[in-house]
Amino acid sequence: MNKQLGSLIDQLSKDGRAGLHESIAISWISYTKVNPEACSGIGASFSQEKLIYPASVVKLIYAVAIEAWIQKELLPEDTELRHAQKMMITESSNDATSLVVDSLTGTTSGPRLSGASWESWKTQRNLINIWLQKIKWKELKGINCCQKTWNDEPYGRDKDFYGSGRKNQNLLTTLATARMFEAIMTNEIVSPLACQRIRKILSRSLDLSLRKKNPENQIDSFLGEGLPAGTRIWSKAGLMSQARHDAAWWISSNGMPMLLIVFCQGRDLANDTFLLPAIAQELNKFHIENYACKQK
Repeated sequence: MNKQLGSLIDQLSKDGRAGLHESIAISWISYTKVNPEACSGIGASFSQEKLIYPASVVKLIYAVAIEAWIQKELLPEDTELRHAQKMMITESSNDATSLVVDSLTGTTSGPRLSGASWESWKTQRNLINIWLQKIKWKELKGINCCQKTWNDEPYGRDKDFYGSGRKNQNLLTTLATARMFEAIMTNEIVSPLACQRIRKILSRSLDLSLRKKNPENQIDSFLGEGLPAGTRIWSKAGLMSQARHDAAWWISSNGMPMLLIVFCQGRDLANDTFLLPAIAQELNKFHIENYACKQK
């Protein structure tokens, strides 16, 4: 798998993507056994421990955090919050994400703060990171998930919280993203019912007619576009001027699961609508031809 992945990156680089090796990170797992409680597989990776600005992929973390907070009774069950959680994933709404982050941390955006109020606000806004640290998964080492996502840019206290040179921006690795995605798909991170709720909003359709009705469907120009009809897919994409990312778990028509996380950095790759579908297509083909799943 590592040989296949390396060869694919080499070829894509030669096809007019100079610097691709320095601008891409991948975690790839082909599962040989999957059931609702546990799974095992074999994988390959490229720069999977590199910390990268995750764009909207961080919303995957926030969706799990909502379930964890409600499960611990740190937040009440609330229809408005549930709607925001859904829109944050299905439509990648930044407005919905704002409510989610405020609810998780007890903070709000607004004018600059100072003194004790500012110190208290910063402590509260780091609550998601504190939760992640308490999980004690080695794959989560070094990541940072404490910022809202923006259509434009942060202002006021949010801008100050980014720090000089945006040193406090959100950071994820494809490894950490893969670990969290696998945990969602196998009921490992929160209760089985909570994981089921997250899977429901992560589910995407490859139906062309439905995709045409929603130009921002998170399938076209992302990993899902490279998959054949009949594939079941769960995913969360991230796109901004300097990044094009996708995180996806899919099950092909013959029942074989695969997890693929791809982060691409830089303006050229952010505008490259061919790259992610091509990667998914080639790795899915290799996956089907070489590894058989034994499902319970």
